[in-house]
Amino acid sequence: MSKLSLFLLLFTLGSGAVLYAQEDDLLALLGEEEETIEYANASFKTNRVINLHSLESTSAGVLDIKISHRFGTLNRGAYELFGLDNASIRIGGDYGITDQLTVGLGRSSYQKTFDGFVKYKFLRQSKGKKVMPVTAAFLATTAIQSMKWQNPDRENYFSSRMYYTFQLILGRKFSENFSLQVSPTVVHRNLVKTAAEAHDVYAIAAAGRIKLTKRVALNAEYTYVLPDQLLPGFRNALSVGFDIETGGHVFQLHFTNSTSMIEPGLVTQTVETWGNGGIHFGFNVSRVFTVVRPKIQ
Repeated sequence: MSKLSLFLLLFTLGSGAVLYAQEDDLLALLGEEEETIEYANASFKTNRVINLHSLESTSAGVLDIKISHRFGTLNRGAYELFGLDNASIRIGGDYGITDQLTVGLGRSSYQKTFDGFVKYKFLRQSKGKKVMPVTAAFLATTAIQSMKWQNPDRENYFSSRMYYTFQLILGRKFSENFSLQVSPTVVHRNLVKTAAEAHDVYAIAAAGRIKLTKRVALNAEYTYVLPDQLLPGFRNALSVGFDIETGGHVFQLHFTNSTSMIEPGLVTQTVETWGNGGIHFGFNVSRVFTVVRPKIQ
């Protein structure tokens, strides 16, 4: 065999081996792409459903300013413009330390309450290389009621003003149009009015979202307090409303029988009922600002 023929044979075999190796590398890369993790997002439009915290977190470096109103009840009649003459308000800010850790502070005119919270999302619904069927988050809140003491002459303790809430939020985005979550909850009150009231109140909350259009969704939430936890006259909180997205704002318009917009009041202080028109019209306005831009990888 001539040197030229031998050279051509070796070149052909070498080229085939290189092409075969490149094909293996390409198939390996394609296989890796197929095994990427896809996380569920936008299960709810904001980190609140209506009054309840949703399973969503505020993105890292983002500040979410929230202004919430609850007007008086509809059964107050035309003289008070069906509750519009009266209102309670909460102003707060939520900040994303990471994509999974959110902290927040707020102040409500209802009982002049200051509140703060920490929410950590420790499971994220995903598919692909890693399959996780649900999202799970833990919420811890503290509230301080700052109204003047009813009896300032007796010995009053600052700790008597404080409430604590612990909540586990479990949820799933079943489709692009439907999400559901449940939230076992305990509220601790340092001070109660009578010995018949429990310091710890246990409840379970449920909330859902149905996407109606690209920018409008229907939300509902219900908080069920376990039997014998509250005195007669208190009610479970039911809220129904709409999310309307407009650019950087999200407007939440809703109806609820709860005056309070934070967990201690929502769970333990709801007294109105839907059946007799004890319904508050209200809204939440959410506006986000990027404080720290994420680094480009």
